[in-house]
Amino acid sequence: MWIYGRNPVLEALRAGRARRVLVARGVEGWLLKELERLGAPYTLVPRIELDTLLRTTHHQGIAAEVEDPPYASLEDALRLAASRKEPPLLVALDGVTDPRNYGAMIRSALALGAHGVLSEERRAAPLSPLALKASAGAALKLPVVKVKNLPRTLKALKEEGLWVYGLDVRGEKAPWELDYARPLVLVVGSEGEGMRRLVRETCDELFRIPIREEAESLNASVALGIALYQARLARGVG
Repeated sequence: MWIYGRNPVLEALRAGRARRVLVARGVEGWLLKELERLGAPYTLVPRIELDTLLRTTHHQGIAAEVEDPPYASLEDALRLAASRKEPPLLVALDGVTDPRNYGAMIRSALALGAHGVLSEERRAAPLSPLALKASAGAALKLPVVKVKNLPRTLKALKEEGLWVYGLDVRGEKAPWELDYARPLVLVVGSEGEGMRRLVRETCDELFRIPIREEAESLNASVALGIALYQARLARGVG
């Protein structure tokens, strides 16, 4: 698979996952120096060659051929929490199909201290080149998990002691009214339909982010960022 964008490509190189790197002629000197510092061989090509190969002009002048998307397991996410000596904080995405939103949510999850992002194999965006670019490389640093059945997975996590909080416009509680010290899964649904009924019924708590009436709703990625930041503050991390 070809990925593009400076952060995703550099992270792939640092992780030893890049097989081949193409760089557009005329890119900034710092990028070439960073590639040389990483010991990464690269080939200079005309920018239009990248445009054609990647079918986009938003590649920032660099692309890399990498192995298949680096999906992790739930155990990887829980091990990460244990290694940090923190109660698990997972993000579950129900029906998020836009790759830009998917990548942005992974980026927020990494930045705000979550230990993994999970979604279903179907009804969800894949770790495509566009999603990887939107994550700014975060998808190569945080466990990203695909599960066969999200409601069943959430029930299994509850049996292991995790609580499930769902972001829902019909939720009666505000983010600051919840207990974030618990081992926790934060669930976000799609922007159009929200969470599916079976996923909603699995949640221990439903909460919403109060906003002005005229705004109607928040972007799902923005809502997740607010919820994760509330969890970070509640856990005593500034």
